[in-house]
Amino acid sequence: MAFDPNNLMKDRITDIGPPRYDKHFPPVIRENFGKWSYHEILEPGVLVHVSESGAEIHSVRIGSPRLISTAYITEVCDLADKYCEGYLRWTTRNNIEFLVSDKSKLQPLLADLRGRGNWFPIGGTGASITNIVHTQGWAHCHTPAIDASGVVKAVMDELFEYFGSHKLPAQIRIALACCLNMCGAVHCSDIAILGVHRKPPFVENERVQNVCEIPLVVAACPTAAIKPKKVGELKSIEINNSRCMFCGNCYTMCPALPLADGEGDGIAIWVGGKVSNVKSAPMFSKLAVPFIPNEPPRWPTTVNTIKTIVTAYAEGGRRYERIGEWINRIGWERFFEKTGLEFMHEHIDDYRLAMTTWRTTTQFKF
Repeated sequence: MAFDPNNLMKDRITDIGPPRYDKHFPPVIRENFGKWSYHEILEPGVLVHVSESGAEIHSVRIGSPRLISTAYITEVCDLADKYCEGYLRWTTRNNIEFLVSDKSKLQPLLADLRGRGNWFPIGGTGASITNIVHTQGWAHCHTPAIDASGVVKAVMDELFEYFGSHKLPAQIRIALACCLNMCGAVHCSDIAILGVHRKPPFVENERVQNVCEIPLVVAACPTAAIKPKKVGELKSIEINNSRCMFCGNCYTMCPALPLADGEGDGIAIWVGGKVSNVKSAPMFSKLAVPFIPNEPPRWPTTVNTIKTIVTAYAEGGRRYERIGEWINRIGWERFFEKTGLEFMHEHIDDYRLAMTTWRTTTQFKF
């Protein structure tokens, strides 16, 4: 029977696709949908939303890893059943929010969470460092230049005091992408950790014709850096190194073109991006450190560099001023001076279609 947009579930024979957005709303949210008047941050990690009718719902935000076990999920659900009538949600930054409709259960929930040590850290709201959003890394991806979970764990261990407090001028959003394909939000984060490859793929000529469709590999390259080539009697490919941008598309199509390299892979640090449109227009992140070598398992240079940036911002930023706004106020010269970072030739962006020439804001000027 023809699809009826006015009756979405009519004659539906599968459960493919997301449920209707309001299906799992707590009753108080369903009853006051579109009528919320304001919200307040009562303390780090604890918010209250108040409706025009006077109804309230409290949300308690905790940070969680991106990769979690079923045992962890079960424990979280048990807490939600006990204090929140089963209602909770995951945010886009891998936080968990317990939705408390009964105010009398708010303090018992907070006490229970804090009684479990740092297993369920409360925070990530207001002038804090929010949970780090990141990509998959070595755990579950084939093109990363760096790990994700390991770097994020090492960074957050050092900056944890800023997650559950409001010590900063404004919020800091940190993101990590394992390579320039950028599954993470590093283009618009206050501090961005980007995995970078510096060497083109290694061509395993003996394997290419056996495991790869050469026309597909050639077509996969966005910069046309690949062409077919005969190596003796073998059908293979050739890479124009000067045109390669290390994206890994060819490796996705052909496992005989490995991209990972112990010496060539590392980390770049970008700063000053934001999505917020409140005080100033949204901004792209800009390069702060071109390259830091991979240093597993704790990545000390990366961690210390990020902590230095955060400390300088915490000391010099004004209230409600994001990192990018702080840098624009004091100037990039003083940013490098205050952080002790080295200015290098990679910081000079002479590309004629550089990010500074793009109109990327939703703000209108008349």
